[in-house]
Amino acid sequence: MRRIKIEIAYDGGPYYGWQVQPGLPTIQGTLEQIVSSIEGKPVHVAGSGRTDAGVHAEAQVAAFTLENPIPPPNLRRAINRLLPPAIRVVSAEEVHADFHPRFDAKTKLYEYRMARREVCSPFEWPYVHHYPYPLMEDRMTLLARVFEGKHDFTAFAASDERDAEGRSKVRTIHSSALISEPGRLTYRVRGSGFLKHMVRNIVGTLIEAGRGNIADLSMVPAESGPTSPGKGLFLIGVEY
Repeated sequence: MRRIKIEIAYDGGPYYGWQVQPGLPTIQGTLEQIVSSIEGKPVHVAGSGRTDAGVHAEAQVAAFTLENPIPPPNLRRAINRLLPPAIRVVSAEEVHADFHPRFDAKTKLYEYRMARREVCSPFEWPYVHHYPYPLMEDRMTLLARVFEGKHDFTAFAASDERDAEGRSKVRTIHSSALISEPGRLTYRVRGSGFLKHMVRNIVGTLIEAGRGNIADLSMVPAESGPTSPGKGLFLIGVEY
């Protein structure tokens, strides 16, 4: 048996997130169908994390086990021939049998992209949160830095089926920064792990700070702002 690690880029717009859902198109479901057809029997494809519906990835990491002796470069080409254009396997390599893309991950990097101009190009629209309204970016920048460090992010997590397991919602954020460019705001965050909707809720909170609705910018708020749309979020990379 061989353990194969792949790096995947995808446009999450047409999909209901990473995780398999009966009767709905998902990234994991699409990959499993194709890899299973190559292997000739069911193959489970594990990912580094479960991106939400509409969320994109430049470098998601996944892994699966198979018997087929096809070399990794040829396997990558074979999978890409069968995949829809919205999903691409960027690289494939053989790794040790115990590799797991989620449990072995050290850090993940996400970006959230906001378009700030009054008119948003239709070619940009699927990949940004269009927010042309006034914002005090200096306040957003200050609050972004406050999220760095080790915190309990319960207030920034959506309900999850894993909640019944009583897992900790403490996460360590290594860097949290707002980058301002002409017509664009980008929130970039790197951390040990992320909860369901966590980054999107942080962005919603930063927007509330920019609107002047959060008075104390010296500590993580007790409540999150509205959840920002999934289409502005990108998984940029996973470090091992």
